[in-house]
Amino acid sequence: MTGAEHTPAGASGAARRIELTTGLARVEERIARACAAADRAREDVTLVVVSKTYPAEDVRILADLGVRQFAENRDQEAAAKAAACADLPLTWHFVGQLQRNKVRSVLGYADYVHSVDRVRLVSALSAEAVRRGRAPLECLIQVALEKESGLGAARGGVAPDAVDELADALAEAPGLRVAGVMTVAPLEGAYAGSPGAAFERLGEISRGLRARIPAATMVSAGMSADLEEAILAGATHVRVGSAVLGVRPALG
Repeated sequence: MTGAEHTPAGASGAARRIELTTGLARVEERIARACAAADRAREDVTLVVVSKTYPAEDVRILADLGVRQFAENRDQEAAAKAAACADLPLTWHFVGQLQRNKVRSVLGYADYVHSVDRVRLVSALSAEAVRRGRAPLECLIQVALEKESGLGAARGGVAPDAVDELADALAEAPGLRVAGVMTVAPLEGAYAGSPGAAFERLGEISRGLRARIPAATMVSAGMSADLEEAILAGATHVRVGSAVLGVRPALG
């Protein structure tokens, strides 16, 4: 499934372009306001549009509107969409949980992987990056803040106290580069319902990582519902899907 079925009925062609132009403008305004409130320059924050479940045609429209950074969380959809847009000057981010058997495919299109969360995955990514002889893969360590509350992490990620060990493994792995950290605001644990506090904690973790690896400056945090809190806490990249592309209508 490429996501074409998910385009809202009647929202094709010129009408869809208007929808995307409007959604993008609203998100850009929100980012600009948040940057101003945080006393940060607008260019300090990169918008990454999460195009999952939406078709390559939407990516093309957004690219024509100036968007260059796109993210996907499922390899099958991402690989097909990246191939369909291979003629465009885009940067692709993989943000979903990554299984080792998908590494070869993901490294065929992804410039960034935001979800590195275990040493065995580091080894697989490194081996494939070296095999391809490609530019270093930019890797972000996914931090599961709920693990500080003794909870599991259904969406993946390492506990904050395991970040240093994973960073060291990444730093030593050929073909990879430690780019920074990523998190999703937890739904459980001490930070549940408090995305601002969660992102502040990620900022602390980021500062600790940068003390060890100064080039690891990326902080990927914030989505459609909480991008303002993320920017206030220092996010350098916000991952926004529905606020740009629209919410898929409920089925049935």
